[in-house]
Amino acid sequence: MLTLNPDGTVQVPPVPEEAGWYEPGYAPGEPGSAVILGHVDGEGQHGVFYDLGRMRRGETVDVTRADGRRARFTVTSVERVPKDRFPAQEVYGPSKHPQLRLVTCGGTFDERTGHYRDNVIVTARLVTPGGPATPPAGRPSHGPSRPGTAAPPA
Repeated sequence: MLTLNPDGTVQVPPVPEEAGWYEPGYAPGEPGSAVILGHVDGEGQHGVFYDLGRMRRGETVDVTRADGRRARFTVTSVERVPKDRFPAQEVYGPSKHPQLRLVTCGGTFDERTGHYRDNVIVTARLVTPGGPATPPAGRPSHGPSRPGTAAPPA
């Protein structure tokens, strides 16, 4: 689970091969925008969201919840936005319907700062809450909570 850093930015997963759920937000499959963040790369290897920018509208994403249920989402958009224009309210804000936002870094890498200049944001809508599944360790999901008002991940 990820929360906020003292500077107001969202925490990122500690290792490139893991994704993390933004815990102050909504749970995947519940009304609202559930946000899962992951690295594009790091430590000399591909990250969990290395291919996120290659996703296309209509593809599906399955999220196994901690309660054992699987929620299936269909991608509605894939966009790359400069970090200084990150749409925080749109990504973390409330929604009448269950949505999923997958967020990673993208664009060109700034050697001076050690960070990518952009974020890749995949938005998906719930198509079916799915059936029982055995959740893999570390997969996020808890009951709904309040929406976040976080800044983009660093």
